Amino acid sequence: MSNELLLEIGTEEIPAGFLSKAVADMEEIIRKSLTEKRIAFEGIQCMATPRRLVLSIADLAPRQEDQTVEKLGPARKAAFDENGQPTKAALGFARGQGLDVSQLDIIVTEKGEYVGARKTLPGQPTNELLPDMLKEFILAIPFRKSMRWANYDLRFARPVHWILAIYQGSVIPLKIEDIESGNFSYGHRFMSPGNFAVTNLADYMSLTRQHFVMVDQTERKSFILTEAQKKAADVGGILFYTDDLLETVSFLVEYPVVVLGKFDEDFLRLPKDVLTTTMISHQKYFPITDTAGKLLPYFIAVSNTQPRDMAVVVEGNERVLRARLADASFFFEEDKKVPLENRVESLKKVVFHSLLGTSHKKVMRFRKLAAKIAAKVKPSVKKNVDRAALLAKADLESLMVGEFAELQGIMGREYALLAGEKPEVAKAIYEHYLPVVAGGELPETDEGAIVGIADKMDTIAGFFGVGLPPTGTADPYALRRQALGIINIILSKQYDLSLNFLLDESLALLKEFLKKPAEDVKKEVLEFFKGRLQNQLIAQGYAYDTVDAVLATDIDNLADAVQRVKALEDFRKNPEFEPVSIAFKRVDNILKDFQNGQVDINLLSTEAEIRLFSSFDDIKTRVEKGINEKDFIFALNKLASLRPAVDNFFDKVMVMDKDEKIRLNRLSLLAEISALFHKLADFSKIVTA
Repeated sequence: MSNELLLEIGTEEIPAGFLSKAVADMEEIIRKSLTEKRIAFEGIQCMATPRRLVLSIADLAPRQEDQTVEKLGPARKAAFDENGQPTKAALGFARGQGLDVSQLDIIVTEKGEYVGARKTLPGQPTNELLPDMLKEFILAIPFRKSMRWANYDLRFARPVHWILAIYQGSVIPLKIEDIESGNFSYGHRFMSPGNFAVTNLADYMSLTRQHFVMVDQTERKSFILTEAQKKAADVGGILFYTDDLLETVSFLVEYPVVVLGKFDEDFLRLPKDVLTTTMISHQKYFPITDTAGKLLPYFIAVSNTQPRDMAVVVEGNERVLRARLADASFFFEEDKKVPLENRVESLKKVVFHSLLGTSHKKVMRFRKLAAKIAAKVKPSVKKNVDRAALLAKADLESLMVGEFAELQGIMGREYALLAGEKPEVAKAIYEHYLPVVAGGELPETDEGAIVGIADKMDTIAGFFGVGLPPTGTADPYALRRQALGIINIILSKQYDLSLNFLLDESLALLKEFLKKPAEDVKKEVLEFFKGRLQNQLIAQGYAYDTVDAVLATDIDNLADAVQRVKALEDFRKNPEFEPVSIAFKRVDNILKDFQNGQVDINLLSTEAEIRLFSSFDDIKTRVEKGINEKDFIFALNKLASLRPAVDNFFDKVMVMDKDEKIRLNRLSLLAEISALFHKLADFSKIVTA
């Protein structure tokens, strides 16, 4: 008999946005559980539809692996006397383990030799463990929102109606509330609502299909994409889709039926983004374009039911879309009657946040900040930046954005172009929101980059300033994403821009709203940025201690910091790296809290300290030149050349001399050396053997 496990949790319709994560979480949870329970398996498959979550495990071992446990007793010398006879300690330990003294083992540890007991615990049958395991598994699946129903204590994404649980062809008995497991599944809610018995996975997959359920989300996605592309080709077009849209649609249906619809060509006069947003975000339809990317008056919808009359389904979808597009058309025409600039004043009525004032005040703040940034990094675009910043949020008061919030920035760009604004200004209005997701598209223009940095920094500094930073996993104002946005914009543009400057200027503009001293806010925000950059660099593959070493010194100039990380990572390939790290660690260790003093060359008496001073004096200017010219590899190599003199100094010189003047002079010399290499990295953070 096959050692196959099949579990199906039947529910009311779970939101599509929950299911992708649920599938991933299910695999992680069961894999961890099986590993902890020492139950071998061949493979795990997790599937989902709106009405069911499915777990299948191939070749699940019929029993746990045996477990050898080891328990240490007394030290060997305490367990046996000089004649090799067991002491009371050994006898007592053996008795406590249910063993004879002769069955004890000698176990060698880092702390020495001990007597110990090794026992083999036989594994339990898997079918005896599964009821509790699967119950725990079901209850452990996390959802963004869970609910209770009836008088149950059980919380789940949606009410659970049935549980199918089979192992080796037999039902696994388990009960959650009053829901008992069985070997029955159910078909499509409308086309085949009855139940049917299941014996194994192959049987289940065949029978669900017969009852109008396509269980495997991968199969549904492939089917939808293939059929949709065929229907798009039928009208001479190309399917316009995103992976997110395809995934969402696949989790909205159990039995996908792909239909082609049409809309009035007159709607094509609307901006493309308006049409695609209406279709994709609001209706979950696929637009169709020509080979040049221009929209055609067609769309693809995916139904969850095989209709008796396809024309009725098509007409229904067309009617719904027509109403949405008619609304959008009305909003667009009405919005065009009011120039974008005229909407700026109305932002005084829009509250950005109760603790940070109106959207108008926010615009005026980051407009000033943007001007200062432009003056530093790109003075030639200062006028465009000022204009883009002024108009950046004006579309928030438009009818279109009021109805379709996803279009903020996009409509600002369109209305700016209609009003005759410069293309650079219009594009910046859209780009200042970028990136809209972590790792997303970044601004192309300097205008968009500068206004985006200013807007995001105002938001971050503002919320930290009023005591609303992110906490744990909670980040309601997306400050982490916005900080990463600033980091990545600066890095992509290679702006020579100081974080301290940005924060000082931003906090000065926020002065009336701050709930704590600006310096305290600044420290918090700098640490926040450090954390974001640290996570990103480690995720990109840089060694964590390389990142720590560089970011521990200075992150004021983000582009510099990243270049130093890259240089130090490259320097790690040098055979001198570890000896240099150890040498510089010795310097830092002896300094501790020492405050820099002035080196008096007249107090240098030994050959070793004179040599160290001379070597340091010889490289100092060149190291600083390398740092100033961003040639960090050169600077690191020059610093490395100091290592023999440092080692010789520690070998030959008593730093903590009895003579206070000599002692302080030697410490001052080491402090100057430490200060120089701290301009590149804090080598005390480097992990060495």
